Amino acid sequence: MGARGRAARRAAGRLAAGLGPGGYRFDRYRTPPRQPARLRLPQLDAEALDVLLATARVRDWVNTPTWDMGPQHLEDIARELAAEHGAQVEVVSGDALLARNFPAIHAVGRASHRAPRLIELRWGDASHPHVVLVGKGVCFDTGGLDIKPADGMRNMKKDMGGAAHALALAALVMARRLPVRLSLLVPAVENAIGPDAFRPGEVIATRAGVSVEIDNTDAEGRVVLCDALTYAGEQAPALIVDFATLTGAARIALGPDLPALFANDDALAAEWIASGEQTRDPVWRMPLWRPYLRYLTSHVADLTNAGSRMAGAVTAALYLERFVPKGTQWAHLDTYAWNDNSRPGRPAGGEALGLRSARALLKGRYGG
Repeated sequence: MGARGRAARRAAGRLAAGLGPGGYRFDRYRTPPRQPARLRLPQLDAEALDVLLATARVRDWVNTPTWDMGPQHLEDIARELAAEHGAQVEVVSGDALLARNFPAIHAVGRASHRAPRLIELRWGDASHPHVVLVGKGVCFDTGGLDIKPADGMRNMKKDMGGAAHALALAALVMARRLPVRLSLLVPAVENAIGPDAFRPGEVIATRAGVSVEIDNTDAEGRVVLCDALTYAGEQAPALIVDFATLTGAARIALGPDLPALFANDDALAAEWIASGEQTRDPVWRMPLWRPYLRYLTSHVADLTNAGSRMAGAVTAALYLERFVPKGTQWAHLDTYAWNDNSRPGRPAGGEALGLRSARALLKGRYGG
């Protein structure tokens, strides 16, 4: 293909990236009022189509009600992606989480009739750099015994938005054959209310051997993620990236459109920010201000899972960092994964925020 043909293909890809999301409809449960607009292009490369598919997947998964998007459904999605791309999947579920030393995941999910689990997908050449993607898979968040009010609980089907981003990004990596050794970890639970629900004041164990006092059962996402991050770090990867619909504080600070980026490496953060500008999928860096670790002080355990309303997004990220090995590059994206109302190209409901920029980050780092 000549220079003119490549330029035409790139232009078509940009056009599709701009117009394609506007044609999205979530019609699983209703008949659409009309057919969406269709864009016919003479040239469109597979990469642009893969990115559009990934965006639609995130939206579909986040929009799906919890009855049809529980921990087992996330496992099914991972297995379907693995079958499509030649990956392997291993799942640790129910009380096996205790036997395999994932006690924090078990503690959060044990009250639900749907078993908690850790989903692991592995793909790629062992000689390539090892990248671990981690996605928060809280399929519904009642808030637990610290129950949310009705308006705060209304859209909590979207609390698995981090898992949706990680799954879609993993699919993109595999579809584009990025030269990495990929691991995907999804701790999948439902934060339910029941006789076996974990309680405020309870001290729970973690895979890292760090004891955690539960200050608030509605700060459960970081509790399931800490076991997954510990397991990721044990594999000594080149990079760990986690996605989570983690805090309302990030939305208060940055609003719904800007995911909050935390990173323990300045170069990594700069690369992600540049990738966001390149793809028009922006992220905004927030500080890992370690003096705020004082807000996670517990008098009966190694740390608490919450403890203050001050700098809520920062303290959540600091909690997660506690479970990442020193010297391992790590980035955490606190993403909303949602549009509160419809705008051009952004229909109300589930949204991929930070997906395209994360994909551009990995492509820039590892080629392909």
